[in-house]
Amino acid sequence: MKFSEEFKEAISNLPSIEKDKLIFRLLKKDLVLANRLQFELLSEKSVEELRDEVEERLKKYCKISSQHIYSIGYLSMDVRDMSGLINKHVSVTKDKFGEAWLNLFLLNELLAQITDQLNDLQYNWKLEKFYVAIIARIFKILLIVSKLHEDYWVEFNPELEKLGHKVGGIPILMDLAIQNGLDVNWLIKGGIPEDLQSIHKELRENGYLKR
Repeated sequence: MKFSEEFKEAISNLPSIEKDKLIFRLLKKDLVLANRLQFELLSEKSVEELRDEVEERLKKYCKISSQHIYSIGYLSMDVRDMSGLINKHVSVTKDKFGEAWLNLFLLNELLAQITDQLNDLQYNWKLEKFYVAIIARIFKILLIVSKLHEDYWVEFNPELEKLGHKVGGIPILMDLAIQNGLDVNWLIKGGIPEDLQSIHKELRENGYLKR
């Protein structure tokens, strides 16, 4: 929403007490903004420190989740919960590097612990839905990385390569990756296409990466 200059000026000219009341009233209705301001104004921890804390929580969560896979549905719920941790961190800190890094860490950490269990499962629509969600997340990671400064790519390449090999170690996931337009060589060889955004958009328009 775009505000007029007159409206901005009127807000600026409000008495301090009225302005404070208005701010607190608005913050109560926007917890994301409230948490972000609290981080920016009061936090004694850096973005990197908070990112490390989320990574540690994800590591513990993945371990617990891998030990109690009751069904692919429950596993999907666990992944959504872990995604919530990442999303909250990003909404508070605006950490784009961390958004890609933590999603990549989540996939590598989880697949490292459950590959054998996944390969023992029989193919069904729930398993397909889970795998397509992983593929969509990989695209998300690559899209974010592609927009970061190239100096950061060196940090991502080893972890992307690791993920590429993990995808290749799960035959059904690998087949679905091919079907949904994900070239695993982008991960293994560190070559993100310059037109990745167009590729992703076209795939989505043609009904891929959705289940």
